[in-house]
Formats: sequence, C-alpha cells, structure tokens
Amino acid sequence: MTQGSVQVTHTGTGRWRRRTAVYSTVTEALAAAADGDVLVLAPGTYRENLVIEQSVTLRGPADDRDGPARIAPLDGVPLTVRGSATVRHLRIEGQDTTAPAVLVENSMPELIGLRVHTASASGMEVRAGARPTVRQCSVSNPTGTGVSVGDGAGGLFEECEIAESGQPGVAVRGAAHLRLERCTVRRARGAGLSVTGDGSAVDAVHCRIEDVRGTGVRLAERATAHLTECRVAETTGDGVCLDSEAVLTLTDSEVTDIPENAIDLRSRSVLTLVRTAVHRFGRNGMSVWDPGTHADAHDCEIHGSTGDYPAVWVSDGATAVLESCRVRDVPDALFVLDAGSRADLVDSEVDDVRGSAVSVSDGATARLDACRIRRVGTGAWFRDAGSGGTVTGCTVEEARTAFIVTKEADPAVEECVITSPGEAGVYVSAGGRGRFTRCRITGSAGYGFHVIDGCRTELNRCRTERCARGGYVFAEDSPVLTDCHSDEATAPGADARERAAEAAALATVPAQREPAVVAATVPAPAPGRQDAGAAAAPAGGADGTRPSDEVLAELESLVGLDTVKREVRALIDMIEVGRRRARAGLKAASVRRHLVFTGAPGTGKTTVARLYGEILASLGVLERGHLVEVSRVDLVGEHIGSTAIRTQEAFDRARGGVLFIDEAYALSPEDAGRDFGREAIDTLVKLMEDHREAVVVIVAGYTAEMERFLAVNPGVASRFSRTITFGDYSPEELLSIVTQQAGDQEYDLGEGTRDALLKYFTALDRGPSFGNGRTARQTFEAMVERHAGRVARLADPSTEDLSLLFPDDLPPLR
Repeated sequence: MTQGSVQVTHTGTGRWRRRTAVYSTVTEALAAAADGDVLVLAPGTYRENLVIEQSVTLRGPADDRDGPARIAPLDGVPLTVRGSATVRHLRIEGQDTTAPAVLVENSMPELIGLRVHTASASGMEVRAGARPTVRQCSVSNPTGTGVSVGDGAGGLFEECEIAESGQPGVAVRGAAHLRLERCTVRRARGAGLSVTGDGSAVDAVHCRIEDVRGTGVRLAERATAHLTECRVAETTGDGVCLDSEAVLTLTDSEVTDIPENAIDLRSRSVLTLVRTAVHRFGRNGMSVWDPGTHADAHDCEIHGSTGDYPAVWVSDGATAVLESCRVRDVPDALFVLDAGSRADLVDSEVDDVRGSAVSVSDGATARLDACRIRRVGTGAWFRDAGSGGTVTGCTVEEARTAFIVTKEADPAVEECVITSPGEAGVYVSAGGRGRFTRCRITGSAGYGFHVIDGCRTELNRCRTERCARGGYVFAEDSPVLTDCHSDEATAPGADARERAAEAAALATVPAQREPAVVAATVPAPAPGRQDAGAAAAPAGGADGTRPSDEVLAELESLVGLDTVKREVRALIDMIEVGRRRARAGLKAASVRRHLVFTGAPGTGKTTVARLYGEILASLGVLERGHLVEVSRVDLVGEHIGSTAIRTQEAFDRARGGVLFIDEAYALSPEDAGRDFGREAIDTLVKLMEDHREAVVVIVAGYTAEMERFLAVNPGVASRFSRTITFGDYSPEELLSIVTQQAGDQEYDLGEGTRDALLKYFTALDRGPSFGNGRTARQTFEAMVERHAGRVARLADPSTEDLSLLFPDDLPPLR
C-alpha cells in the first residue's frame, strides 16, 4: 500500500476562517495544524513517527473498505500523544522491541478504535501522569506487554481487547491508577493483569481475563485492585495471586478452569471475596499463607475440584473467614494448619466432600458457627496438641464420622445435631479431649459417642437416639459425663468391668479395634422433665442491673421511634427465647447481637444503645451492660501501631457492655489511601471474633455514609445482625419532647404555645444542621432563657408567671 494523503480542516475563531488543505505526510499536517483542527488520513501506509502535542482530531477511514490508515515506521515509536487530542480509527504497527507502539504522556487524550498490531516493548504505554480515555481499541503484541501504565499515570479503558501479548496483558506499576470497563485480556504470557508497587491500583468492571500462559491476575508489593463482575479463566498458573501486602476485592466474579490454585495469597496480603464463584481448580480453590495474611469470603461458592487438594488451605499463621458460603464436590473442604492460623466458617454449607469438611492441625484454630455439613467423610477433625476451636449450632448429616478428636486436641462443641452417621457421631482417641455440650446424635449406623484410649472427654447434657452399636461407647474411666441421656436402658459407666468383654466384640472403630470399652446409656427423661439448672433466670441481671421490664418500659416511654422499638424488642425476644430453648435442651438460633444504627444526629441512637446494653445485662447476656462511646479520634492513632493499641483499649473498657462507635464511617473515608482507620477496622473485627461474647458493638452514623461504609467493608458488615434506622422526628414528636422536658422542669405551656411550637417546628430548616431531639431541647432551653428575661422585669411575679411559657418566648427562626 502506498503513502496516503492527509486532509486538514483548519478552524479559527470565526466561520469565515475555516479552510481545508491537503498534505502529503502526517508530520507536515501536524506541523501546520493548530488546536481544534481535524486531520483525516486517507487509506495508505505512513512510514512516519507521529508526535501529537496539540488538541487536534486525527482520524483514519471510518471503515476499511478501501483499506486502513497504517502508521508503520521502520523503528521508534509510531504514535506519541502529548496533547489533549482525539485519535480515531488508525492501525498502528511497530517493529522496535525497545519502544512502545503507542506512547501517551503528560496529557488526557481520547483514543478510539485504534488497532495496534505490533512487535514492540509494549502495545500501548501510558506514563508521566497521563490520563487517556481509550475506547474500543485492540492490541496484539506477541513480543511484549499489551498495555503498560506507570509513573503516576492512569486512565480509563472501555471495551478494549488485548488479543495477544508476549508479556503481561495489562501491567500497572509505580503509583498508577487504571480503570478497565468491559475489557478482554486473552493469550497473555506471565499474567493477564499485573499490578505492582505501593500506590498502584486497578478498578476493573465486566472484564474477562482468559487463556493466559501464567497467572490470571497478579498483585504484589502493596498494590490494590477492585474487580467487579469479572471472569478469570483458563490459565496455566494460578488464577489470582497476591503477594507482599497486596489488597484485592473480588465481587460478583468468577474464577474457573484453573490448573493450579484458583486464588493464592501470602506475605500479609488481604483478600475480600463477595458473591464470587470459584470452580474447576486443580489445587486449592483458595490458599492463604503467612502471618498477617487474611481472606474474607462472603456469599461465595467453591466447588468442582479437578485435583486431590483441599478447597481452602489456611496455614503458617494466616487467617480466613468464610461466611454464607457453600463448598461442595471437593476432596476436602477446609484445612487449617500451624500455630496462629485461624479459620472461621459461619452460616455456610459444606456438601459432598470425599474426605474432611474441616481439618485442624499443628496448633491451628477453627470456629464453625451455624453451618450445615452434609454427605462428607468427616465433619470436623481436630488432629493434634494445641489444635482446637469451637463448633456451635451446626448440623452434620450423613457423614462417616461427624467429629474426630485425637492426640490432645481440645475443641468445644456445643448445640450441634448429628444425623445418620455411618460409623460414629463423635470419635475420640489417642489422648484427644474435647468438650461436647447439648449435642444430639440420631440414627447412627455405628456408635453415638465413641471415646477410647482413656480420653478425658467431657460430655454435658448430650443425647443419643437410635444408635445401632450403642449411644455411648467408651473406655473405662475415660469420659466425664454430666446429665446425658439416651433412648437405651443403662446409665453411662454402669457395670463397666462386667460389660467390657461384651463390648470388646463390638468395638470396631474407624481406625482400629479396642478390647476394653463399655456401651453406656441412660434412660430418656420423663415427659415434662427439665434439665438441672434450667430454672428461670431472675428478672434482673448482674448486681445493680435494672430488671429488663423496667428498662423496656423506659425504651417505650421515648417519644417516637416506633420502628426502632419494634426492632429492638424483636431482637430481645430472639435472645430471650434462645436462652429458654437452651435451658430446655433445645437448639437455640445463633443471634448476632452487634447492630448498625443509621440516622441523623439527635434521633436517640446513643440513648437506645445505652438501654440495649442494660437490657442485655438484665437478661444475663452481658456482664455489666455499660456503654462506652467512642469516635474516630478515640480509635485512630498518628503512627503505625498506635491505632491497634487505642482500639484494643477502647474494646477493653467496653468488656461486659456496649462499645458504641459514633460516625463509624469516618474510619473508612472515601479518599482513605493509607489512612490508619483501616487498621482500626481490622483490629475491631478481630476483637469481635476473638471475644464475641464479651462485648456488643454498635456502629452508628448518617444513613447514606453508613451504607457506603458497610458496602466497602463487607468484612465489617457481615459481623452485624441488623441495621436499625432512626428516622427524623416529626413536628408533633418534637412538640412532645418539649412538652415532656417542660413537665420535668416544672414548666407549663400557656395558651397558644403548643400551636406556636407546632408551627415553629414545621417551619424549621431541616438541612444538615438540623438536630432532631437536640433541636427540641435547644428550643426549650431558649424558651426558658427568654422567659427568664421577661419575668425578671416583673416586680412581684406570681407562680403562674414563673411557670408558664408563651409563644413570645419562642426564639426566632433562623
């Protein structure tokens, strides 16, 4: 194809100055062009290195029927943009492996419909603070990077395709910020998306990263990224890899068809996974390594392993939380290893697992709360010394063995229901311990509780029914039983020596046979019987705590807040009924007591928080019920480490009561950067998990700001049971508050004052400074002050003069 021509439309300040000229080269046309001019390239090949520094429009043919306009020099950078230009519909071809094909620097141009087919260092490089908008462009660069963004640059890429690259498809580094929308990266090498360096960040929405020879998404060296509705698939390495304090939020996305780890994070990296599916992976669906590394998964699904590895792996001091998640069709679901490692599985489902749903070993800790486990080999196996945790309110159905405890492991298992185990409901051996409280085992094809090797397991108020080989089978003098029951005839431990020989013939356990065990059961309780200690709690709580009825009466006496009162009473009813069910030996629903209060200032949030604490103390849920009110200034320090100390101190002051954090959204400002508020949030979340029975946390603030705060911090949002909204007071309610305050201070409202107050509150500006209840109080105080000024001038005021407030005492509207 031969050299084309360039038509330039020159524009001026007046229409009479518009003219058109034709140039033989683009370089000549650019030299003659001024800001606002339009350059149209005819089809052809331009062997030029273009440098655009003006605010011009440069475009090729709108379609390729006559061929494209090709910018194809023999070496160097084919297209450099340093002005706010618009460049459209060009084909860029570079051949210099030491230079980019398109270079954008120090400018904010618009690039539309470019097709970059090149063998360059990078298909497109953005640097030196440039912020281009790039739409509907494609890059094919089999020798280098597809798109490279660095040196404080950024920009928006929309509907672009990186079709092939010999290095990462998109590389962001060095305090650069890039946004990708509806983009596709495929056939990249090394990584589809690589984000590296402190201050580098990527937001990606509706993007696809596929067919990558290497890692799909790689973040390192304190880089951050938010991926929403994205798909990472068909890599040869890990799907997503985080290293060196990287931070990633992956929302409404999919990671699939990965031969290695679907998601791997280590070295103090942090992952938040929300409504994301992880499936068809060859190693771990999610692996979390090293102290300080943390993963939060909410409402996610992990399934369909193609290898023989656990779906979730947490080790070397890392921590992970899976809430409202589902793990299914995997060899093992969750492995937690090493001292300092911890995993929380909350309100989640684990189904169809060939091995263990949960395995805890080498001093690690796990917490299972309100989980449903079905069709697994082992529900939870606590393997060795130092390994433990808690299992509360879980159900295990159709497992070979629901719980195994071995080698001095010591978990606490409470209020769990085990149905139809194949071998045993609970199996304890080799020095394992464990405390099982209010657990029920039904329909075992083998044993209910099988405790051997002299293990000193504690069984408290447990029950077995229809266990084929005995409800309680244990070695002589091993477990400690308190008030346990069965549908069989004999009490635990009765005639152990005489029954040892008979039991030995039946003692085939999951791993071995033991010669000296005893089947020990007790009769079922008579109808209507209550367990010991199930007497009703007293009306009051701890010493000095008011009875709950008295505190609830004070709550009801507050003006307005009808919705708030209903929400609080419903929550209290749930807690109280749960306590009663627990005393009756029934499973109690897990009720999270932490709350979010939203609404404008002066709507009674602090008052209700104080009463809520008192009510919980009167019910025995909290030890003291006192209120500790803090805000950002009380929690956030000035240097690294001080924030965690301040937050810990505030939490410790609130032990046994309520920690009320006002304007909690200030801990996570929209322009947070490296703000220490994030450290306060992380510390608080950990304390809430570690001491969830000791303190109730209430976060409060304006409705819109709190919605944003919870949306960008799903790890925080998941800890709170409900949001209670405090609406603004109506004029009638503000009048009631003034009337109530007047009565408390022995004032009366004179003739016409109520109507005047109602009109006054109706006319008040309800802008950001409106204080609701505080406004009512200030209005009353202003009326008392003006009343005093009026009455002080009377020589001999009567009692009526001293107590009546009139419309003239109202302050002026502002």
